[in-house]
Amino acid sequence: MVQGSLIDAEYKGISTMEIMNYLSPDVVALGNHEFDYGLPHLLFLEKMANFPIVNANLYIKKYYKRLMNPYLIVNKAGFDILFTGIITEKVMDAISLGKLVGSFISLEEATQEVGKICNAYKNDDIDLTILLTHIGFESDVKLAKMLKPEWGVDIIIGGHSHTVLEKPQKVNNVLIAQAGVGTDQIGRFDIVVDDDTNSVVDYQWQLIPIDDKLAKPDLKLKAYIDSFKEEVDRKYNTIICKLAQKLTHPKREIETSLGNLVADAFAQAAGCQVMLVGSGSIRVKEIGPMVTLKDLLACFSYDDSLTRYSISGAKLKKLFAHIMRPENRDGEGECYQVNNRVKAVYDEKEKSLTSLTIDGKPVEETEFYAVCLQGYHFNQSKTYLNISQNELLESKANKVVTTSAQEVLEEFLRNNQNLDKKVEGRLVYNF
Repeated sequence: MVQGSLIDAEYKGISTMEIMNYLSPDVVALGNHEFDYGLPHLLFLEKMANFPIVNANLYIKKYYKRLMNPYLIVNKAGFDILFTGIITEKVMDAISLGKLVGSFISLEEATQEVGKICNAYKNDDIDLTILLTHIGFESDVKLAKMLKPEWGVDIIIGGHSHTVLEKPQKVNNVLIAQAGVGTDQIGRFDIVVDDDTNSVVDYQWQLIPIDDKLAKPDLKLKAYIDSFKEEVDRKYNTIICKLAQKLTHPKREIETSLGNLVADAFAQAAGCQVMLVGSGSIRVKEIGPMVTLKDLLACFSYDDSLTRYSISGAKLKKLFAHIMRPENRDGEGECYQVNNRVKAVYDEKEKSLTSLTIDGKPVEETEFYAVCLQGYHFNQSKTYLNISQNELLESKANKVVTTSAQEVLEEFLRNNQNLDKKVEGRLVYNF
């Protein structure tokens, strides 16, 4: 629900929750971005919600008490449907911000919490059990394999990896479905349930595009959204720069022209040899040629610090081998954009890094190199970069370059008109 759009950032999720109240869903689960504004604000937003939010595995540690309602039973068409939800540490990037929360967030622990809900609340009257997740499709598959058949979970409806499934995948007799991202399309399940065995005996799955052919726009809702948009436009519709041409960021897993612009801007400010920009921090698919402050903040909506570190060439090679591996480019991993001094070549068949150069020279394992990271990626460095925080800090040559990457990018664009960037082979994958 809560996303990194400019409107949402301006109103800290309040505008989004009001729109969700208008849509009035029967049940909702938490995703990672619901924590973007911190735990106290999430609890405030939850109080705003006129709809139930379920989560079984987030606890207030000290009191061993769940943060949200762990389950909901909804009666539809004469059927009692039990809903529960989970989120795991793989996607709960903001969990490190709240030490009070997160007792049971590994996939194994989350699975046990699902079992606990089913054991305690699933009875003969429950016709269907649906698990709402936000952990990515591959993790949904792992989860389904770990669920005990006796618990009776029928369906997993997932998110996070933005996977578009033409048909549900059946794993351990559990149907797994996901419908992409945002409001591009909606997933529809037509389900036949055997009332005696409380199991799905037949189903039809459809991905239905959301467009004017499906239904006329709700004019009252459009006017309500426009009221927020008009306020934001008045505040942020000032021109920052004009680019030579439109720059794009179609996929997170590949080098992009927009990603190259951002990486080069940060590298210049940081005075580093290697700039690693999280592809997911670039939130739009295209920008320009005219760029307003509104465009910039929509593009790079999550502000963060930039810090420069000094690491050995051996560690740098290990880092690139980790982020370029195929398993990291499955829609669930954390991918990066790099600056123009870097060229990395990865062999898909051998699954190995074959070349890493800086300024055209091969990286030497015993040499030390200046590498700059966003604060978020330092916090998650072991998982995302295969380099621990201690390893990054080992040389004691770290320096905070800026507390606001957003401000650095804004100033860079204001002072550099008619910029042009192309995809030029900074990250190369040989098949």
